[in-house]
Amino acid sequence: MLSMANCLGAPMASSSSSSSFPCSSSLKRCSFRAISASKIRLPPLNPKDPFLSKLASVAAASPETLLNRPRDSDTPPFLDIFDSPQLMATPAQVERSVSYNEHRPRRPPPDLPSLLLHGRIVYIGMPLVPAVTELVVAELMYLQWMDPKEPIYLYINSTGTTRDDGETVGMESEGFAIYDAMMQLKNEIHTVGVGAAIGHACLLLAAGTKGQRFMMPHSKAMIQQPRVPSAGLMPASDVIIRAKEVIINRDTLVSLIAKHTGNSEETVFKVMRRPFYMDATKAKEFGVIDKILWRGQEKIMADAASPEEWDKGAGIRVLDAM
Repeated sequence: MLSMANCLGAPMASSSSSSSFPCSSSLKRCSFRAISASKIRLPPLNPKDPFLSKLASVAAASPETLLNRPRDSDTPPFLDIFDSPQLMATPAQVERSVSYNEHRPRRPPPDLPSLLLHGRIVYIGMPLVPAVTELVVAELMYLQWMDPKEPIYLYINSTGTTRDDGETVGMESEGFAIYDAMMQLKNEIHTVGVGAAIGHACLLLAAGTKGQRFMMPHSKAMIQQPRVPSAGLMPASDVIIRAKEVIINRDTLVSLIAKHTGNSEETVFKVMRRPFYMDATKAKEFGVIDKILWRGQEKIMADAASPEEWDKGAGIRVLDAM
């Protein structure tokens, strides 16, 4: 027991002198043949752990390799028995591993316009400023490229290029840009008014495919004349140029609304002298939309009898032509 302790280099407390416990150099350089002869009991190992598996195989084959370790070594413990040791995986490898937070999405989730675009829905929910126009036109072109036969659903809740109080928020060309893009598409465009469709937004609502223009029951539509932007310190000649451009845009807007609503330009120009508000019923009468959307109408229309059945129930018979 004493010689084993001296060989392992463990200090032992002794009350007697050092001469009573002699320790020769041969005992300090003792071998571990007795230890190697006996079997070392190993704890249960994870077979999928390469480091512990390698360490266990080395301990079973030659335990002196693990026991005769240099005391002042710069090498981390037991790593020198590997040909090419790796301390740990890089963060990117940990990120890609299946066992690391596998319920976290692999990539950032798509934004809401992208999700709507997957359902062929384009939503205009802001005034027609350049950023909105750029996105809407790009979405329309992309949906036509994806499938030129499937319809596109355009939901509109916008005050157009001017707010409800008439303040200008965007150039009139923004509304005309979306309108021209709609007219160039091969797809049917089903327009749905939700909330408000004012000015150029009302034009976009009316420019949908005939028979496929809708409004929610409590949404509003309104047409009004374009306004001259704030002149500020603009020279008088520039104010006249701006005013002429606004007149041209007004006449173009009147012409397009008359074209898509079925009214004459004189009628549209007359009602546009002041802001002309329309609820869903009035917008349908004016020709802006074709149908009003409300929950349950499909079942009621399906249960409604056809005109022939109504005539038959009333006892009216259709006479064949002589």
